[in-house]
Amino acid sequence: MKIAVLGAGAIGAFVGAALHRGGADVHLIARGPHLQAIRERGVSVISPRGDFVAHPHATDNPTEIGPVDFVFLGLKAHSYASSGPLIEPLLGAQTAVVAGQNGIPWWYFHRLAGPYEGRRIEAVDPGGATSKVLAPERAVGCVVYPATVIEAPGVIRHLEGTRFSIGEPGGGISARCTALSEAMIAGGLKCPVEPNLRDDIWIKLMGNVAFNPISALTRATMVEICQHPPTRRLVAQLMEETLDIASRVGSTPDISIEKRLRGAEGVGNHKTSMLQDLEAGKQLELDAIVTAVVEMADITGAEAPRLRAVHAATDLLARRTGTG
Repeated sequence: MKIAVLGAGAIGAFVGAALHRGGADVHLIARGPHLQAIRERGVSVISPRGDFVAHPHATDNPTEIGPVDFVFLGLKAHSYASSGPLIEPLLGAQTAVVAGQNGIPWWYFHRLAGPYEGRRIEAVDPGGATSKVLAPERAVGCVVYPATVIEAPGVIRHLEGTRFSIGEPGGGISARCTALSEAMIAGGLKCPVEPNLRDDIWIKLMGNVAFNPISALTRATMVEICQHPPTRRLVAQLMEETLDIASRVGSTPDISIEKRLRGAEGVGNHKTSMLQDLEAGKQLELDAIVTAVVEMADITGAEAPRLRAVHAATDLLARRTGTG
């Protein structure tokens, strides 16, 4: 199995190293000092589950790789529409694209039976620009649960979690998902194939849509947000509104709000990805994590007043700080 990881950052390099360890033919696409370190010393993974080093091929030129069976996207979702020159050399007739992103994916309404089937979500597919580069037919959905950081160029610290849930937009268990799952498991990861992945998307989004913007606005960690009663209540209310929107598009995530809160609190003094991006002056993942959910509220007629208020404040923050 030939796999390219486009955007071999913290998650991408972690996945690529694990797949290589499991025997897959892995090619990492990275840049700068991180790429140089991987070329010289491989990817070093520091993990509570055991440290290891992998030596997959690494490049900044995808034409060196050619068509692959799977492209794992480690890019932020707002980079997808402009990724054409990087991804096109990797695409063959049957290449699948696995987007390890946070938030609502561009393919969300692709093959979703019901009144919204085929509808485009402007926040994540503006004018169809993302679908033009990444045809929804190629998409394999992926919900990423592990937490990782780049500790130094070529060095990935794995903090927790090994689960990558995958699934077809149209549901069911496909041969390509089964093959990818087996390769991920061979590398030491958990990779269940979910017949209804959208429920998993909403379970993770319940946390992201609440904790990410609040952390960016307050500079607080997840445990600080949970242990401050007013913000804990606000998180619960945002989760309630998110579950209402999910139900309106046919998803029924099987998790309680209190369980989701306890899980987040258990992570401890961890900065959300949005707060990390804000502090680094990088573009915030606001469109996929919050704006798309507000757009879905508009589509379905959900009120979502707190979600709209938090979105408005975070959007202004992004504009003022140049991270929008």
